[in-house]
Amino acid sequence: MSQCQCQGIESLFDQRLAATQLERMQRRGPLKTTRLLIEALRQRGVHGRTLLDIGGGVGAVQHQLLASGLREATDVDASSAYLRAAKSESTRLGFEGRVHYHYGNFVDLAPGIPPADIVTLDRVICCFDDMAGLVGASAEKAHIMYGLVYPRDAWWARLVVRLMNLTHRIRGNQFRVFTHRTAEVEALLERKGLVRGFHGVAGAWQVSVFDRKVIPA
Repeated sequence: MSQCQCQGIESLFDQRLAATQLERMQRRGPLKTTRLLIEALRQRGVHGRTLLDIGGGVGAVQHQLLASGLREATDVDASSAYLRAAKSESTRLGFEGRVHYHYGNFVDLAPGIPPADIVTLDRVICCFDDMAGLVGASAEKAHIMYGLVYPRDAWWARLVVRLMNLTHRIRGNQFRVFTHRTAEVEALLERKGLVRGFHGVAGAWQVSVFDRKVIPA
């Protein structure tokens, strides 16, 4: 992720937006796509496991899974405002001390981030121009499961993204949204030893969970 994109994320995903999204989540719960991701992970079993939540936002995935028996979580985010919001919510819910926070670009931080049983990227791939770098580095951290939410691979979804980017450009924000081919994402994960076990769609988004292949003894 470029320096301009990092600056764009810090500018767009600011304290005001973080507070708005946190208040919405507290009232209405996670977004539909996030709920699909969480439920798919729960069905595979999260009790006693660890989570690496990349781009964790206000903490929906980590907090829901901690409430379902997850042992601990690591949250990596390029928005300092979102990290503060996630921390405050963790304290409110009684999870203080069970979540470790890291601020910055995950690809840059990856060498110092420990692996986890579960890795999640909820609406994060679309924030990275370097899909291969992000997916490759994050897939290597997943011991058991890898879950993600990202734009569907359709012409109309790409059109929506172009319009979003035009809006950002007009407003003078350096942040851009990226669409990546589903086949390319899944092929990379396959090379990393992960196979898709769940797939769902909701509007312009797709939700997938990949399982680590078991190598016969």
